[in-house]
Amino acid sequence: MSHHPGKPTIVPEAGGSPICAARLSAPEVEVVIEVPRGSFLKRGSNGHVDFVSPLPCPFNYGSVPTHVGLEGDLLDALVLGPRLPLGTRIRVKAWGAITLTDRGMCDDKLICSNRPLMAAERRNVLRFFQFYAKCKGLLNLWRHRPGRNACEGWREASEALGRARPRDATWTGPLVEF
Repeated sequence: MSHHPGKPTIVPEAGGSPICAARLSAPEVEVVIEVPRGSFLKRGSNGHVDFVSPLPCPFNYGSVPTHVGLEGDLLDALVLGPRLPLGTRIRVKAWGAITLTDRGMCDDKLICSNRPLMAAERRNVLRFFQFYAKCKGLLNLWRHRPGRNACEGWREASEALGRARPRDATWTGPLVEF
């Protein structure tokens, strides 16, 4: 390990790559799985099927039931690792977030795992969401839903959580159809 005043502490990652010690204190969140890894059905936080994908989802995908994202739906989260059954509630650390723009709305997605992410995992998640944003743009065009679609890249999980608002009794579901 190396440490210099004013600089983050660097520790070796499982694969030998250095990671920032600040990432070892990732926030822990509860995630409810809506789309198990390998599923073709994309469900929303209301449980309804949004669409059938031509490709299986490579991650367990769900939401954080205690927070509402900037687009008005529950804060999205994906959980790396083995397939988890639909409806699973899991407490897991959020090691970062990917920000998408979907029809012009900001849509943060927490990236969760039971351990810090390796550089290759971060690249794979980013590539997936870059591809996903393009596919979602085509789907929105087909559905006549205007607005910009893009993957804006990585941010800290704490930033995404800070941009979300706590869910309260007034939240009755997303304001727009997804």
